Amino acid sequence: MKILVCGGAGYIGAHMVRFLLNIGHEAVALDNLSTGHRAAVPAVTLELADILELDTLKAVFARYRFDGVIHLCARSLVGESVLQPYAYYENNVAGTLNLLEAMREAGVGRIVFSSTAAVFGNPETPSINEAHPTRPINPYGASKLMVERVLADAATAYGLRSVALRYFNAAGADPDGGIGESHQPETHLIPNVLRAALGQGPGLKVFGGDYTTRDGTCVRDYIHVNDLASAHLLALEYMEAHEGAHLFNLGNGQGFTVLEVIEAARRVTGKPIGFTQDARRAGDPAVLVASSEKAQNVLGWKPRFTSIDEIIETAWRWHRSPAY
Repeated sequence: MKILVCGGAGYIGAHMVRFLLNIGHEAVALDNLSTGHRAAVPAVTLELADILELDTLKAVFARYRFDGVIHLCARSLVGESVLQPYAYYENNVAGTLNLLEAMREAGVGRIVFSSTAAVFGNPETPSINEAHPTRPINPYGASKLMVERVLADAATAYGLRSVALRYFNAAGADPDGGIGESHQPETHLIPNVLRAALGQGPGLKVFGGDYTTRDGTCVRDYIHVNDLASAHLLALEYMEAHEGAHLFNLGNGQGFTVLEVIEAARRVTGKPIGFTQDARRAGDPAVLVASSEKAQNVLGWKPRFTSIDEIIETAWRWHRSPAY
């Protein structure tokens, strides 16, 4: 297949492109490089484009004949979304509408959409499946949920086939090295913990110590970035035989508190890792843990990296590499 990976120079996108190439598919990366890195894209075509520019998108689709699209472009910082909601609705919703319109004009009928656990809001059950109510508590989650609705409507109106993957916390790095997680500023827990282990950055902060969890810090489900990549490919293959709009949750089914992640990083790195306690961040739910039974039963997906220590180990390898 020839696949357009929107956001292909970003953290998840670069791993997705590499994954596709490694198993013999063709990939074109589309990115505006606002947060992505040109060096992260392997020997593949990089189209410099912004999903907010419809004419530019249409020109990309005119140059290639794609079998499907993997859509990873998004603003994705929960706290920032609370402060800048217009920017999130513009990029995540209006930008996606541009992409869908360009696809429709080019006759491309399959898309895998990067959704998020943030569509659920505060969980009502210990493990979240696809039937859990969707009540996002921040504009980031609301923007993703809005796109899920658009995809459902597009299936009815235009016959668009789609899979929305609601994944939890992407983490880790390609075990073969060369690429990993590098954001500026860095807001994700595991890379910030590892930066602290290396004595880099402004110092590690733990946001909130008074949640109703086993140690007072947030609980999250961490999924390795290569496991996410395999799920996206399975979703594309699933749509070959299945019409309509589909939803799947992706996670390991295990939840770890912030303090447990820090302790795991101490084990992996063998280094002391200190931190300071700070106030809660707006829009952060206390617990987010996935049930991925549907993805495993329907898509045949199975995460390869299930240990938090193993996930952190791959990230630690990247953080110590010359490429980082």
